[in-house]
Amino acid sequence: MAEDQSVITNENFDSSKANNDKYTRTVDATKTPHPRPTTFDQNLMFIETLGTFEMALIAALEQGLMSASFKFLHSFKVLHNPVRGVDPLILLGLIILLHAYTRATGDYSLSHRLECQNGMKLILSVCLVEGFGTFPTLLCADGCCVTDRRMGVSGYPIEIQALFFMALRCAVHLLREEDGKEFSMRIEKRLQALTYHMRSYFWLDFQQLNNIYRYKTEEYSHTAVNKFNVMPNSIPDWVFDFMPMKGGYFVANVSPTRMDFRWFVLGNCVAILSSLATYNQSMAILDLIEDRWEELVGKMPLKLSYPALDIHGWSIETGSDPKNTRWSSQNGDHGQVSFKSIVVAYCSLHQNRTTEIERKAIELAEQRLSKNGWQECYDGKEGCYVGKQSRRLQTWSIAWYLVSKMLLEEPSHTGIIALDEDKKIKPTTITRATTLPTKFRPYP
Repeated sequence: MAEDQSVITNENFDSSKANNDKYTRTVDATKTPHPRPTTFDQNLMFIETLGTFEMALIAALEQGLMSASFKFLHSFKVLHNPVRGVDPLILLGLIILLHAYTRATGDYSLSHRLECQNGMKLILSVCLVEGFGTFPTLLCADGCCVTDRRMGVSGYPIEIQALFFMALRCAVHLLREEDGKEFSMRIEKRLQALTYHMRSYFWLDFQQLNNIYRYKTEEYSHTAVNKFNVMPNSIPDWVFDFMPMKGGYFVANVSPTRMDFRWFVLGNCVAILSSLATYNQSMAILDLIEDRWEELVGKMPLKLSYPALDIHGWSIETGSDPKNTRWSSQNGDHGQVSFKSIVVAYCSLHQNRTTEIERKAIELAEQRLSKNGWQECYDGKEGCYVGKQSRRLQTWSIAWYLVSKMLLEEPSHTGIIALDEDKKIKPTTITRATTLPTKFRPYP
């Protein structure tokens, strides 16, 4: 793809040119007008030039996809040259990041700019489409989230569903009332259904595990208890030993005849931050981490997923991927992104104080991060070994450690990103074990 060296600003950009596959846009930050001087300009310069993402979205809609990364040239010129495939995190993350920026600054002028409004509408128009998948969740391919390589998460991974929920809630606050009313109505209806679906069908605790264990199969009609026809014999043996009497979590994936019982930390932490999980469910997730500290934390916080795929599952699900061998990389390693996520999740529930769990996690990390050269990840069942695919002096490892330390000093800062429970969403009052006929259901 050839690079167009001309500078295009928001004022003279013609979005119709985005339909041309060969069209490339660059933005020179030194010539792009900045309406206000703030301390966020340098750190969030790519947000200020969100018009470039609008162009990418328009081009992407024509092909039905969104490139997952962009090439940054010298002088802050941005060349839209897809180098990685498709990643829903880019779409959903833009809305969440813009909402956090607006909360931190109290300034809505950026989010109300035409480029931002159009970009959000394009994202929502893709995500809110009702297809043949299991409504109201978002159907995804394998490798679509932080687990960006084949790991058997195709379908409806908890991480994407939680981010989808959070992005929808953020979009409601960012869309302008005069021209975003239609999208807001669609979002509210989707949130009602998505909340019920996730809290009812993805949630697993001791009682729900017992219910699934006793399920009958091949049930039909609206009176069916086993809605997804989950086979009790498909429950892996490790779940019975892993599930404590007090505690619970959102399982990795739920689709017809299939329930993936694995624990994924990011999906559960985002569920807490976005209030997808109720307060009781949030506390149950944290209780599970405390009760299963050795399995989920070990010597270095925190496992991205648990348990690791065995040799047979690894060869089938990953195609014998050498990077994701057992207890390595995304197959059960200890990543820095999960370390920060759990600290943020704890702080969001205890905004006026910190707990010993957060301090204990940071102390474990402090003992090794600097000594080992700020590694990217740690391998092994307890996270004892520097990862075989780990890189040294990683900016994100340092940044996440600093953010976690600052949150311990001032837990209330999690309010910038954490969302309070939406009172408009009807509480989930029924479970799979006591499902009522359709006409009596409390959700649309």
